[in-house]
Amino acid sequence: MKNYVFYFDASRCTGCKTCELACKDYHDLSPQVAFRKIYEYSGGGFTQNADGTFTNNVWVNYISMNCNHCENPACVKVCPTGAMHRDDQGFISVDHDRCVGCKYCEMACPYNVPSFDVDLGQMRKCDGCSARVANGENPICIDACPLYALDFGPADEMKAKYGDGEWLAPLPDPSYTNPTTIMKGCAVSHEGGSHDGALMNPKEVM
Repeated sequence: MKNYVFYFDASRCTGCKTCELACKDYHDLSPQVAFRKIYEYSGGGFTQNADGTFTNNVWVNYISMNCNHCENPACVKVCPTGAMHRDDQGFISVDHDRCVGCKYCEMACPYNVPSFDVDLGQMRKCDGCSARVANGENPICIDACPLYALDFGPADEMKAKYGDGEWLAPLPDPSYTNPTTIMKGCAVSHEGGSHDGALMNPKEVM
C-alpha cells in the first residue's frame, strides 16, 4: 500500500474557495456536503492611543482542509459496519455497500470531515480523488488552486520536500488522530489547539 499526503501552505492561501468549488463540481456534491472546507480564523482588536486615535492588531488567516486521512482515524474506529476503512491507496474511504448512515463517524471525527448525504442516505467524504490518483493525476483540488497553496504526493516524497510541517488553529490538537496532512503557517498563524482567535465562518465548516 502506497501512502499519500496532502500539503497546505497558509502563506499562499487567500480563502478564495476555488479548491472547494472544484471538488464539489467534480464529485457532483449537494449544497449540504463538502469534502474540502475553508476555515477563516481571525483575532486581535483595537486599542485607543493617548491622542484619541486607534491602533489595530487585527489578523486573519485561512486553512483549506479536506480529510486528513489520519494514521489513527477516529471515524474508522467507531464505524459499526466497517464501511469507513483505509483503502488500498491509503485513503480513508466509505464503502457504500456497507454504510447505513448512522453518523457515528461524523460525531467521532474532530475535524468535521464526514458528511451525511440526505439524498443518498449515507455518509460521504474525501477519498483523495482515488480514481484520479490511480490514473497518475492529482486530486482535483490540487490542480484547481490558483496560488499553488496545495500539493500532493507520496508520503516519503512530501516529507522530504516539506518536512513535518506545523498544525494550525482552529484545528484541534493533532494527537487525537495523528493526521497526515502537512501544513505550513503564515505570519499570523497560531498553533493547532490554541484559542487565541475565533472561527469566523462556523456555519460553512461545522
